[in-house]
Amino acid sequence: MIFTGAAHCFGDDINTDYLSPSKYKARKLTFEEYAQHMMEDIRPGFYESLTPGDILVAGENFGCGSSRESAPRVIQAAKIPVVVAKSFARIFYRNAISLGLPLVEVDTTSIREGETIEVDVLLGTIKTDHGTIQGTPLPPVLMGVLLEGGMLANFQKYGSFRLDRED
Repeated sequence: MIFTGAAHCFGDDINTDYLSPSKYKARKLTFEEYAQHMMEDIRPGFYESLTPGDILVAGENFGCGSSRESAPRVIQAAKIPVVVAKSFARIFYRNAISLGLPLVEVDTTSIREGETIEVDVLLGTIKTDHGTIQGTPLPPVLMGVLLEGGMLANFQKYGSFRLDRED
């Protein structure tokens, strides 16, 4: 799984309310409509600045705040294929992998806003204009879930959660 796109950089503690603002929850929006409001409280016009394939980059504790499954779904609906951060909140991490949204933990300090980066999820590496950054690859079982498209796709394919894989 290799993704190339422009980096959109954020700091630490990006919470799920920035990703899927609760003030729109009562409106019963589709995830695509919800995505248009992603990050608007901290970066107005963010959605309009996106091109499909762009990559979210953040500091520590990305996805903190709540157990909202809508947060990774909104990211996917915005056509963002992968999130790169120094660390992820545990429940966001689980939800993202379960929904098939790839994540890479890596030191993001040197990644600059707008630069084109290449993310290799399998190796856990990020290629930037100024070199390659080694991150933490996902454990094989989680990579297997991602390669199947998430937990639901894994269950539909195998009839149960499959821990072993034939690669």
